[in-house]
Amino acid sequence: MLKFVVPKGSLEEQTLRLLEQADLRVRRGSSRDYHGRIDDERIERVSLLRPQEIPRYVEEGFFDLGITGRDWVEETDATVDVLASLEYAKGGVGFGVKIVLAVPQSDPAEQAADLPNGTRISTEYPNLVRRYFERLGTEVRVFESYGATEAKVPEIVDAIVDVSETGGTLRAHGMKIIETLLESEVLLIANPVAAVDAEKRRAMDDVTTLLLGALRAQGRVLIKLNVSEGNLKELLGGLPSMKAPTVSPLAEEGSYAVETVVEKSTVNTLIPVLKSLGATDILELPISKIVP
Repeated sequence: MLKFVVPKGSLEEQTLRLLEQADLRVRRGSSRDYHGRIDDERIERVSLLRPQEIPRYVEEGFFDLGITGRDWVEETDATVDVLASLEYAKGGVGFGVKIVLAVPQSDPAEQAADLPNGTRISTEYPNLVRRYFERLGTEVRVFESYGATEAKVPEIVDAIVDVSETGGTLRAHGMKIIETLLESEVLLIANPVAAVDAEKRRAMDDVTTLLLGALRAQGRVLIKLNVSEGNLKELLGGLPSMKAPTVSPLAEEGSYAVETVVEKSTVNTLIPVLKSLGATDILELPISKIVP
């Protein structure tokens, strides 16, 4: 039913992993293939293309559904429906990226407005840059980059606009960030015409639910344990949870089963604490999805 497109390149591995966790595994003949299939009747076919191209292809209706960055939606000015923000980037879940303006460390500029007219800027985002500096009233010369953007300073250009997660790469090349033009995240987008088709919209909503459920589960585990009635109150006081732990009486009188969802990163210190509070039969179980 749905024609689906996902990003090839830096986001590819993370995206394919998320789809697999959402039970929407992409099957291809090899990792070099640009087309594949998902064994789900709601998805007719799936393609892997550059994220820069995806917003326009979704806008034009070549695909009903796509995953790309907010930066490329803004750069292409594509008319698409945003169904969800998917909080991941190539660094992992929760990592967003920024589109930043950077200049050499020796440059006196401290913000975009400090750059003079005629400043040469290299970037993969020419439209975004032009619109940004038009709003500032500064005339800049924009040179479109196809990679290694930071290598063009200072011989070819005076500044760059590029993607940054931590700023470490730019600092390593002797540059400083003076402005953030856009904070970007991964988006699930839809063709506006397809999104108002009732049958396709139901399928889109199903895919959205599966993807968000898989994202919420990442980095979390289910903890199950037993505890006596005498230790229950104190144990619950030290037990983290998403909302509230589930407490159920056991067949053995005066004992309870407790379960809760916690961050995986806390388990190594949490389990000894629970044991000291009287917990027994502690189990740590993986979670594949969390759907509110």
